[in-house]
Amino acid sequence: MQSFADTLGQVFKAIAANKLRSFLTMFGIAWGVGSLLVLVGLGEGFRSGQKRNLARFGNDVVLMFNGTIPAIANQHTGMRPYQLTMRDLEDIRRLADVRAATPEINRSDLYEVSQWANTSSHVMGTDATYSSVRNIPVIEGRFIDQKDVDERRLVAVVGSKTANLLFPGRPRLGETITIDGTAFRVIGTVDKISRGDYDYDDRKIYVPISTMLQLFPLKGENMAQDALSSIQYQPAQKGEVIAAKAAVHRVVAKNHGFDPSVKDAFQEWDTVTEMKMMGAIFTAMDVFLGGVGIVTLGLGAVGIINIMLVSVTERTSEIGLRKALGATKRSILTQFFWEGLLLTGVSGAIGIGASALFMGVLQALLTGKMPGWDPPRLVPWSAAAAMLSLVVSGVAAGLYPASKAAQLDPVEALRREN
Repeated sequence: MQSFADTLGQVFKAIAANKLRSFLTMFGIAWGVGSLLVLVGLGEGFRSGQKRNLARFGNDVVLMFNGTIPAIANQHTGMRPYQLTMRDLEDIRRLADVRAATPEINRSDLYEVSQWANTSSHVMGTDATYSSVRNIPVIEGRFIDQKDVDERRLVAVVGSKTANLLFPGRPRLGETITIDGTAFRVIGTVDKISRGDYDYDDRKIYVPISTMLQLFPLKGENMAQDALSSIQYQPAQKGEVIAAKAAVHRVVAKNHGFDPSVKDAFQEWDTVTEMKMMGAIFTAMDVFLGGVGIVTLGLGAVGIINIMLVSVTERTSEIGLRKALGATKRSILTQFFWEGLLLTGVSGAIGIGASALFMGVLQALLTGKMPGWDPPRLVPWSAAAAMLSLVVSGVAAGLYPASKAAQLDPVEALRREN
Protein backbone atom coordinates (compact mmCIF):
# COMPACT_ATOMS: atom_id res chain seq x y z
CA MET A 1 0.00 0.00 0.00
CA GLN A 2 1.35 3.41 -0.97
CA SER A 3 2.26 5.63 1.96
CA PHE A 4 1.18 9.25 2.35
CA ALA A 5 4.83 10.35 1.95
CA ASP A 6 5.06 8.50 -1.35
CA THR A 7 1.84 10.15 -2.51
CA LEU A 8 3.17 13.62 -1.64
CA GLY A 9 6.43 12.81 -3.40
CA GLN A 10 4.58 12.00 -6.58
CA VAL A 11 2.50 15.15 -6.20
CA PHE A 12 5.61 17.36 -5.96
CA LYS A 13 7.18 15.60 -8.95
CA ALA A 14 4.04 16.22 -11.01
CA ILE A 15 4.00 19.89 -10.03
CA ALA A 16 7.74 20.29 -10.73
CA ALA A 17 7.33 18.69 -14.14
CA ASN A 18 5.18 21.64 -15.24
CA LYS A 19 6.83 24.54 -13.44
CA LEU A 20 5.51 27.44 -15.53
CA ARG A 21 1.97 26.12 -15.64
CA SER A 22 1.97 25.46 -11.89
CA PHE A 23 3.42 28.92 -11.19
CA LEU A 24 0.81 30.72 -13.29
CA THR A 25 -2.00 28.71 -11.71
CA MET A 26 -0.77 29.42 -8.18
CA PHE A 27 -0.25 33.08 -9.04
CA GLY A 28 -3.92 33.36 -10.04
CA ILE A 29 -5.07 31.92 -6.72
CA ALA A 30 -2.63 34.06 -4.71
CA TRP A 31 -3.75 37.16 -6.57
CA GLY A 32 -7.41 36.37 -5.90
CA VAL A 33 -6.83 35.84 -2.17
CA GLY A 34 -4.68 38.96 -1.89
CA SER A 35 -7.27 41.03 -3.77
CA LEU A 36 -10.05 39.83 -1.50
CA LEU A 37 -8.16 40.70 1.69
CA VAL A 38 -6.83 44.07 0.48
CA LEU A 39 -10.19 45.21 -0.91
CA VAL A 40 -12.05 44.32 2.30
CA GLY A 41 -9.21 45.85 4.35
CA LEU A 42 -9.53 49.05 2.35
CA GLY A 43 -13.25 49.30 3.15
CA GLU A 44 -12.57 48.63 6.83
CA GLY A 45 -9.91 51.34 6.79
CA PHE A 46 -12.48 53.88 5.66
CA ARG A 47 -14.94 52.63 8.29
CA SER A 48 -12.50 52.82 11.20
CA GLY A 49 -11.20 56.22 10.06
CA GLN A 50 -14.69 57.73 9.98
CA LYS A 51 -15.61 56.09 13.26
CA ARG A 52 -12.53 57.58 14.90
CA ASN A 53 -13.38 61.00 13.48
CA LEU A 54 -16.85 60.88 15.03
CA ALA A 55 -15.38 59.66 18.33
CA ARG A 56 -13.14 62.73 18.37
CA PHE A 57 -16.30 64.81 18.16
CA GLY A 58 -18.09 62.96 20.96
CA ASN A 59 -20.05 59.78 21.61
CA ASP A 60 -23.83 59.65 21.18
CA VAL A 61 -24.14 63.42 20.76
CA VAL A 62 -27.20 65.21 19.40
CA LEU A 63 -26.76 68.85 18.39
CA MET A 64 -29.93 70.92 18.30
CA PHE A 65 -29.76 74.42 16.81
CA ASN A 66 -32.10 77.40 16.61
CA GLY A 67 -34.85 76.76 14.08
CA THR A 68 -37.79 78.18 12.19
CA ILE A 69 -41.43 77.21 12.47
CA PRO A 70 -43.35 76.98 9.17
CA ALA A 71 -46.79 78.59 9.14
CA ILE A 72 -48.07 75.49 7.33
CA ALA A 73 -46.54 72.07 7.95
CA ASN A 74 -44.07 71.01 5.28
CA GLN A 75 -44.29 74.42 3.59
CA HIS A 76 -41.27 76.74 3.65
CA THR A 77 -43.32 79.93 3.66
CA GLY A 78 -44.11 82.27 6.54
CA MET A 79 -41.29 80.81 8.66
CA ARG A 80 -41.13 82.08 12.24
CA PRO A 81 -37.70 81.85 13.87
CA TYR A 82 -37.15 80.77 17.46
CA GLN A 83 -34.07 80.60 19.67
CA LEU A 84 -33.17 77.91 22.16
CA THR A 85 -32.81 79.29 25.67
CA MET A 86 -31.56 78.32 29.11
CA ARG A 87 -35.13 77.37 29.99
CA ASP A 88 -35.10 74.78 27.20
CA LEU A 89 -31.81 73.44 28.55
CA GLU A 90 -33.13 73.03 32.10
CA ASP A 91 -36.30 71.31 30.87
CA ILE A 92 -34.28 68.93 28.68
CA ARG A 93 -32.01 68.04 31.60
CA ARG A 94 -35.05 66.86 33.56
CA LEU A 95 -36.04 64.33 30.88
CA ALA A 96 -35.61 60.66 31.73
CA ASP A 97 -34.58 59.94 28.13
CA VAL A 98 -31.58 62.29 28.33
CA ARG A 99 -28.50 61.48 30.42
CA ALA A 100 -26.61 64.75 29.88
CA ALA A 101 -27.17 68.11 28.18
CA THR A 102 -24.98 71.15 27.76
CA PRO A 103 -25.44 74.67 26.34
CA GLU A 104 -23.35 76.46 23.76
CA ILE A 105 -23.12 80.10 22.70
CA ASN A 106 -20.82 80.63 19.74
CA ARG A 107 -19.42 84.03 18.82
CA SER A 108 -16.75 84.44 16.12
CA ASP A 109 -16.87 88.25 15.98
CA LEU A 110 -14.88 88.86 19.19
CA TYR A 111 -11.25 89.93 19.34
CA GLU A 112 -8.68 88.22 21.58
CA VAL A 113 -5.35 89.73 22.63
CA SER A 114 -2.42 88.47 24.68
CA GLN A 115 0.76 90.38 25.48
CA TRP A 116 2.46 88.59 22.55
CA ALA A 117 -0.17 88.36 19.81
CA ASN A 118 -3.80 88.78 18.83
CA THR A 119 -6.37 86.75 16.91
CA SER A 120 -10.08 86.31 16.31
CA SER A 121 -11.16 82.84 17.45
CA HIS A 122 -14.49 81.19 18.16
CA VAL A 123 -15.51 82.10 21.69
CA MET A 124 -17.76 79.41 23.15
CA GLY A 125 -19.89 79.93 26.25
CA THR A 126 -20.65 76.64 27.97
CA ASP A 127 -20.62 74.86 31.34
CA ALA A 128 -18.96 71.99 33.21
CA THR A 129 -20.98 69.28 31.42
CA TYR A 130 -19.60 70.22 28.00
CA SER A 131 -16.41 68.21 28.45
CA SER A 132 -18.42 65.04 29.22
CA VAL A 133 -20.82 65.42 26.29
CA ARG A 134 -18.15 66.46 23.79
CA ASN A 135 -14.59 65.20 23.42
CA ILE A 136 -12.47 67.92 25.08
CA PRO A 137 -8.98 66.49 25.81
CA VAL A 138 -7.52 69.00 28.27
CA ILE A 139 -3.73 68.62 28.35
CA GLU A 140 -2.87 71.48 30.72
CA GLY A 141 -4.84 72.78 33.69
CA ARG A 142 -8.57 72.04 33.79
CA PHE A 143 -11.86 72.67 32.05
CA ILE A 144 -14.64 74.98 33.27
CA ASP A 145 -16.30 73.75 36.48
CA GLN A 146 -19.58 74.56 38.20
CA LYS A 147 -18.00 77.20 40.47
CA ASP A 148 -16.79 79.09 37.43
CA VAL A 149 -20.36 79.19 36.15
CA ASP A 150 -22.00 80.00 39.51
CA GLU A 151 -19.59 82.85 40.25
CA ARG A 152 -19.40 84.15 36.66
CA ARG A 153 -15.63 83.92 36.74
CA LEU A 154 -13.50 85.52 34.04
CA VAL A 155 -11.64 82.34 33.10
CA ALA A 156 -10.92 80.73 29.74
CA VAL A 157 -9.82 77.39 28.29
CA VAL A 158 -8.05 77.75 24.94
CA GLY A 159 -7.86 75.38 21.97
CA SER A 160 -4.50 74.18 20.69
CA LYS A 161 -4.19 76.49 17.67
CA THR A 162 -5.46 79.54 19.54
CA ALA A 163 -2.97 78.80 22.34
CA ASN A 164 -0.12 78.62 19.83
CA LEU A 165 -1.22 81.88 18.20
CA LEU A 166 -1.64 83.84 21.43
CA PHE A 167 1.30 82.30 23.31
CA PRO A 168 3.88 81.30 20.68
CA GLY A 169 6.38 79.04 22.45
CA ARG A 170 5.41 80.42 25.87
CA PRO A 171 3.57 79.13 28.97
CA ARG A 172 -0.21 79.55 28.90
CA LEU A 173 -1.58 78.57 32.30
CA GLY A 174 -2.26 81.53 34.54
CA GLU A 175 -1.62 84.03 31.76
CA THR A 176 -4.13 86.72 30.82
CA ILE A 177 -5.92 87.36 27.54
CA THR A 178 -8.50 90.01 26.78
CA ILE A 179 -11.70 89.24 24.88
CA ASP A 180 -13.13 92.46 23.46
CA GLY A 181 -11.28 94.38 26.17
CA THR A 182 -12.27 92.17 29.15
CA ALA A 183 -9.42 90.30 30.87
CA PHE A 184 -9.68 86.52 31.29
CA ARG A 185 -7.28 84.17 33.06
CA VAL A 186 -6.25 81.02 31.18
CA ILE A 187 -7.03 77.95 33.29
CA GLY A 188 -6.50 75.21 30.71
CA THR A 189 -5.50 74.27 27.18
CA VAL A 190 -7.05 71.63 24.94
CA ASP A 191 -5.11 69.14 22.86
CA LYS A 192 -5.48 69.11 19.07
CA ILE A 193 -8.93 67.87 18.04
CA SER A 194 -9.20 68.76 14.35
CA ARG A 195 -7.72 66.62 11.59
CA GLY A 196 -5.98 67.87 8.48
CA ASP A 197 -6.43 71.50 7.45
CA TYR A 198 -9.87 71.87 9.03
CA ASP A 199 -8.93 73.50 12.34
CA TYR A 200 -12.27 74.93 13.50
CA ASP A 201 -12.31 73.01 16.79
CA ASP A 202 -8.70 73.98 17.56
CA ARG A 203 -9.48 77.71 17.24
CA LYS A 204 -11.95 77.81 20.13
CA ILE A 205 -11.87 79.58 23.47
CA TYR A 206 -14.22 78.25 26.14
CA VAL A 207 -15.64 80.54 28.85
CA PRO A 208 -18.39 79.99 31.48
CA ILE A 209 -21.89 80.24 30.03
CA SER A 210 -22.94 82.69 32.73
CA THR A 211 -20.04 85.01 31.89
CA MET A 212 -20.83 84.72 28.19
CA LEU A 213 -24.49 85.60 28.73
CA GLN A 214 -23.50 88.61 30.83
CA LEU A 215 -20.74 90.02 28.59
CA PHE A 216 -21.25 88.60 25.10
CA PRO A 217 -24.84 87.45 24.55
CA LEU A 218 -26.07 86.63 21.07
CA LYS A 219 -27.09 89.69 19.05
CA GLY A 220 -30.09 90.01 16.81
CA GLU A 221 -33.61 91.32 16.46
CA ASN A 222 -36.00 90.04 19.15
CA MET A 223 -33.18 87.91 20.59
CA ALA A 224 -33.79 86.64 24.13
CA GLN A 225 -31.18 87.62 26.73
CA ASP A 226 -30.46 83.96 27.47
CA ALA A 227 -30.57 82.75 23.85
CA LEU A 228 -28.21 79.90 22.96
CA SER A 229 -26.55 78.88 19.71
CA SER A 230 -27.26 75.21 20.40
CA ILE A 231 -28.12 72.61 23.00
CA GLN A 232 -26.13 69.39 22.83
CA TYR A 233 -27.26 66.27 24.63
CA GLN A 234 -26.74 62.53 24.95
CA PRO A 235 -29.59 59.98 24.98
CA ALA A 236 -30.06 57.89 28.12
CA GLN A 237 -29.79 54.70 26.05
CA LYS A 238 -26.44 54.48 24.30
CA GLY A 239 -26.64 54.11 20.55
CA GLU A 240 -30.36 54.94 20.41
CA VAL A 241 -31.66 58.48 19.86
CA ILE A 242 -35.27 58.04 18.75
CA ALA A 243 -36.86 58.26 22.22
CA ALA A 244 -34.55 61.08 23.35
CA LYS A 245 -35.21 63.12 20.21
CA ALA A 246 -38.98 62.70 20.56
CA ALA A 247 -38.87 63.81 24.21
CA VAL A 248 -36.68 66.84 23.43
CA HIS A 249 -38.92 67.81 20.51
CA ARG A 250 -41.95 67.83 22.81
CA VAL A 251 -40.18 70.09 25.32
CA VAL A 252 -38.91 72.58 22.74
CA ALA A 253 -42.24 72.65 20.86
CA LYS A 254 -44.15 73.28 24.08
CA ASN A 255 -41.82 76.10 25.15
CA HIS A 256 -41.99 77.82 21.75
CA GLY A 257 -45.63 77.20 20.89
CA PHE A 258 -45.71 74.80 17.96
CA ASP A 259 -46.65 71.19 17.18
CA PRO A 260 -43.76 68.74 17.83
CA SER A 261 -44.85 66.70 14.80
CA VAL A 262 -43.65 69.53 12.50
CA LYS A 263 -40.23 68.06 11.75
CA ASP A 264 -39.14 71.04 9.63
CA ALA A 265 -39.09 73.18 12.77
CA PHE A 266 -36.09 71.30 14.19
CA GLN A 267 -32.51 71.80 13.06
CA GLU A 268 -30.35 69.02 14.44
CA TRP A 269 -27.55 66.56 13.74
CA ASP A 270 -26.39 63.54 15.70
CA THR A 271 -23.44 61.17 15.68
CA VAL A 272 -25.59 58.07 16.29
CA THR A 273 -27.57 58.38 13.05
CA GLU A 274 -24.41 59.39 11.22
CA MET A 275 -22.59 56.32 12.54
CA LYS A 276 -25.42 53.99 11.54
CA MET A 277 -25.58 55.52 8.07
CA MET A 278 -21.84 55.19 7.57
CA GLY A 279 -21.95 51.65 8.97
CA ALA A 280 -24.56 50.67 6.38
CA ILE A 281 -22.56 52.29 3.58
CA PHE A 282 -19.31 50.61 4.57
CA THR A 283 -20.99 47.24 5.12
CA ALA A 284 -22.35 47.46 1.58
CA MET A 285 -18.85 48.44 0.43
CA ASP A 286 -17.36 45.44 2.25
CA VAL A 287 -19.89 43.11 0.63
CA PHE A 288 -19.20 44.56 -2.81
CA LEU A 289 -15.42 44.55 -2.47
CA GLY A 290 -15.48 41.11 -0.88
CA GLY A 291 -17.68 39.86 -3.73
CA VAL A 292 -15.19 41.18 -6.27
CA GLY A 293 -12.40 39.42 -4.43
CA ILE A 294 -14.30 36.13 -4.20
CA VAL A 295 -15.12 36.27 -7.92
CA THR A 296 -11.42 36.77 -8.63
CA LEU A 297 -10.64 33.86 -6.30
CA GLY A 298 -13.28 31.73 -8.02
CA LEU A 299 -11.71 32.38 -11.41
CA GLY A 300 -8.41 31.16 -10.02
CA ALA A 301 -10.11 28.01 -8.69
CA VAL A 302 -11.67 27.36 -12.11
CA GLY A 303 -8.19 27.71 -13.56
CA ILE A 304 -6.87 25.05 -11.20
CA ILE A 305 -9.70 22.65 -12.08
CA ASN A 306 -8.97 23.22 -15.76
CA ILE A 307 -5.24 22.66 -15.29
CA MET A 308 -5.87 19.47 -13.30
CA LEU A 309 -8.20 18.14 -16.02
CA VAL A 310 -5.48 18.87 -18.59
CA SER A 311 -3.01 17.08 -16.35
CA VAL A 312 -5.27 14.02 -16.18
CA THR A 313 -5.52 14.00 -20.00
CA GLU A 314 -1.77 14.37 -20.45
CA ARG A 315 -1.01 11.60 -17.95
CA THR A 316 -3.61 9.13 -19.16
CA SER A 317 -1.02 6.55 -20.16
CA GLU A 318 0.80 6.96 -16.85
CA ILE A 319 -2.46 6.38 -14.99
CA GLY A 320 -3.19 3.31 -17.10
CA LEU A 321 0.30 1.88 -16.45
CA ARG A 322 0.00 2.44 -12.70
CA LYS A 323 -3.40 0.78 -12.61
CA ALA A 324 -2.09 -2.15 -14.67
CA LEU A 325 0.71 -2.56 -12.12
CA GLY A 326 -1.82 -2.73 -9.29
CA ALA A 327 -2.51 0.87 -8.26
CA THR A 328 -5.97 1.19 -6.76
CA LYS A 329 -8.62 3.75 -7.60
CA ARG A 330 -8.10 5.17 -4.14
CA SER A 331 -4.37 5.78 -4.65
CA ILE A 332 -5.00 7.49 -8.00
CA LEU A 333 -7.80 9.56 -6.45
CA THR A 334 -5.59 10.49 -3.51
CA GLN A 335 -2.69 11.64 -5.67
CA PHE A 336 -4.71 13.96 -7.90
CA PHE A 337 -6.79 15.20 -4.97
CA TRP A 338 -3.69 16.22 -3.01
CA GLU A 339 -2.14 17.76 -6.09
CA GLY A 340 -5.13 20.10 -6.54
CA LEU A 341 -5.43 20.81 -2.82
CA LEU A 342 -1.71 21.51 -2.49
CA LEU A 343 -1.71 23.93 -5.41
CA THR A 344 -4.66 25.78 -3.92
CA GLY A 345 -3.45 25.73 -0.32
CA VAL A 346 0.11 26.87 -0.96
CA SER A 347 -0.93 29.62 -3.35
CA GLY A 348 -3.64 30.75 -0.91
CA ALA A 349 -1.16 30.91 1.96
CA ILE A 350 1.19 32.96 -0.22
CA GLY A 351 -1.68 35.33 -1.08
CA ILE A 352 -2.64 35.79 2.59
CA GLY A 353 0.97 36.33 3.64
CA ALA A 354 1.72 38.78 0.83
CA SER A 355 -1.46 40.81 1.46
CA ALA A 356 -0.78 40.90 5.21
CA LEU A 357 2.77 42.12 4.54
CA PHE A 358 1.55 44.73 2.05
CA MET A 359 -1.09 46.07 4.46
CA GLY A 360 1.43 46.06 7.30
CA VAL A 361 3.74 48.28 5.24
CA LEU A 362 0.84 50.65 4.47
CA GLN A 363 -0.04 50.75 8.18
CA ALA A 364 3.53 51.73 9.05
CA LEU A 365 3.79 54.37 6.33
CA LEU A 366 0.33 55.95 6.25
CA THR A 367 -1.19 55.69 9.74
CA GLY A 368 -2.31 59.17 10.80
CA LYS A 369 -1.25 60.70 7.48
CA MET A 370 -4.65 60.81 5.73
CA PRO A 371 -7.55 62.44 7.63
CA GLY A 372 -10.73 60.37 7.74
CA TRP A 373 -9.04 57.22 6.47
CA ASP A 374 -7.03 54.44 8.04
CA PRO A 375 -4.72 52.25 5.94
CA PRO A 376 -6.16 48.83 5.04
CA ARG A 377 -5.67 46.13 7.64
CA LEU A 378 -6.13 42.38 7.69
CA VAL A 379 -9.74 41.76 8.71
CA PRO A 380 -10.24 38.40 10.52
CA TRP A 381 -13.58 37.58 8.90
CA SER A 382 -12.21 38.23 5.40
CA ALA A 383 -9.22 35.97 6.11
CA ALA A 384 -11.64 33.29 7.38
CA ALA A 385 -13.80 33.71 4.25
CA ALA A 386 -10.69 33.41 2.07
CA MET A 387 -9.63 30.22 3.87
CA LEU A 388 -13.11 28.73 3.53
CA SER A 389 -13.17 29.62 -0.17
CA LEU A 390 -9.74 28.04 -0.58
CA VAL A 391 -10.86 24.83 1.08
CA VAL A 392 -13.93 24.63 -1.17
CA SER A 393 -11.84 25.51 -4.24
CA GLY A 394 -9.13 23.02 -3.30
CA VAL A 395 -11.61 20.18 -2.78
CA ALA A 396 -13.35 21.01 -6.06
CA ALA A 397 -10.04 21.36 -7.90
CA GLY A 398 -8.85 18.03 -6.52
CA LEU A 399 -11.89 15.78 -6.36
CA TYR A 400 -13.40 16.19 -9.81
CA PRO A 401 -10.21 15.69 -11.85
CA ALA A 402 -9.12 12.98 -9.41
CA SER A 403 -12.37 11.09 -9.84
CA LYS A 404 -11.98 11.35 -13.62
CA ALA A 405 -8.49 9.90 -13.33
CA ALA A 406 -9.56 7.11 -10.96
CA GLN A 407 -12.38 6.00 -13.28
CA LEU A 408 -10.09 5.47 -16.26
CA ASP A 409 -9.94 1.90 -17.52
CA PRO A 410 -6.27 0.79 -17.58
CA VAL A 411 -6.57 -0.94 -20.99
CA GLU A 412 -8.25 2.11 -22.58
CA ALA A 413 -5.73 4.41 -20.86
CA LEU A 414 -2.76 2.43 -22.26
CA ARG A 415 -4.25 2.48 -25.76
CA ARG A 416 -4.21 6.33 -25.73
CA GLU A 417 -0.44 6.42 -25.53
CA ASN A 418 0.99 7.98 -28.68
